[in-house]
Amino acid sequence: MDWFTAPDYWMSRLVFQRALAGLYFVAFLAAALQFRALLGERGMLPVPRFLARVRFRQAPSLFQLHYSDRFFAVCAWTGCAVSLALAAGLDSLLPLWGGMLLWLVPWLLYLSIVNVGQTWYGFGWESLLLEVGFLAVFLGNDDVAPPVVVLFLLRWILFRVEFGAGLIKMRGDACWRELTCLDHHHETQPMPGPLSWFFHRLPKPLHRVEVAANHVTQLAVPFLLFTPQPIATAAASLMIVTQLWLVLSGNFAWLNWITIVLAVPALELPHAAQDPVATPLWYEVVVLAVAVLLLALSRHPVRNMISRGQIMNRSFDPLHLVNTYGAFGSVSRIRHEVVVEGTADDVPREDSGWKEYEFKGKPGDPRRWPRQFAPYHLRLDWMMWFAALSPAYAQAWFGTMVERLLENDPATLRLLRRSPFPADDPPRYVRARLFRYRYTTWRELRETGACWERTYVREFFPPTRLAKTVRR
Repeated sequence: MDWFTAPDYWMSRLVFQRALAGLYFVAFLAAALQFRALLGERGMLPVPRFLARVRFRQAPSLFQLHYSDRFFAVCAWTGCAVSLALAAGLDSLLPLWGGMLLWLVPWLLYLSIVNVGQTWYGFGWESLLLEVGFLAVFLGNDDVAPPVVVLFLLRWILFRVEFGAGLIKMRGDACWRELTCLDHHHETQPMPGPLSWFFHRLPKPLHRVEVAANHVTQLAVPFLLFTPQPIATAAASLMIVTQLWLVLSGNFAWLNWITIVLAVPALELPHAAQDPVATPLWYEVVVLAVAVLLLALSRHPVRNMISRGQIMNRSFDPLHLVNTYGAFGSVSRIRHEVVVEGTADDVPREDSGWKEYEFKGKPGDPRRWPRQFAPYHLRLDWMMWFAALSPAYAQAWFGTMVERLLENDPATLRLLRRSPFPADDPPRYVRARLFRYRYTTWRELRETGACWERTYVREFFPPTRLAKTVRR
């Protein structure tokens, strides 16, 4: 079928596949380095405990068949290796069916991780990586030209990501309609980046322009993805520029990066002429069957988008094939942070020698400037932001985290930037306090060198120690 393929998109497919493989690698690397403290057998939310109450059909995963920390590590590092192989182009050296099977491996492995990841994997970009990764299985390799229907479905995902995010904003916080949300967002976002302070200090009229431009990009431009070239390329390019602006303004794991990657198949990139390649009939049948399935499943996110009760970041099936997305329907006006401290004193008093634990990404010491971590995802740091919004977000895991700190648990300490206690001398007590953080002014920054100013609000978690029968 001549209409089935789009030879003009050879280069777009190549760039998309290599970039997607790179994001897969980042995701698996984060899983390999962080899972033991978060999800391991002695983790804050242990996978075995989760599997004891959840059936396979609710959360399909290899770990439903067997779980051990060693097996999880094997799966995560295997995902890293396969991702690097795909980024290097191994799929192009295999037959068409072999390349498809190779792309299926990281999808299956990451699906297995997400479906047991619980709170730590409840972010929208997890489902987005799986939905995009599933379509990548059917995009083909050098044996065939890119299939039109898969290119269309990738644009359909990008449309839902952008348009859904635009709708959730217009229906949500009034500051989006008043164009004032960026007066607060750069200061209160989950994990500021090294330039976030400067973005916050931009003139307010420029913040209004930013919000208005965001509305145009998310509510109008997505429809242009389905127009002829070069209009579709211009629309995708505008989305890429917008996402790069967001990359500079904060740390949002790989959300912005996968949106950029998702826009690439809509670009008509220059490439050398390719000889016509016959498309196998079995491949056409498989791709069309998958397209019908995904379009049928799309009724759920479409119904959600047009609903007044629109929700964001939800999967409608356990395989995460078609999902709904969105972010920051509401924007916090005040930033709170949970500060975790320990002391070696036998009796915890206010004048005890409390020492602060330093996290890698979340604000702590007011003089420590934020760093760039995205697209890498610091899961504990992100959940600490949610904990500061409400203790209910941390109820399931915060107590266990405190217990692991009291034990000087190596896996937990590796999630932190620095522990104030030697490995062989853990704290006697650990507590947590809630502080209000705000960006300093230009004058305060010059005088103190601190980018944050913080004020004590209240106790978050009382001083706690291990029971004598447990303490080592």
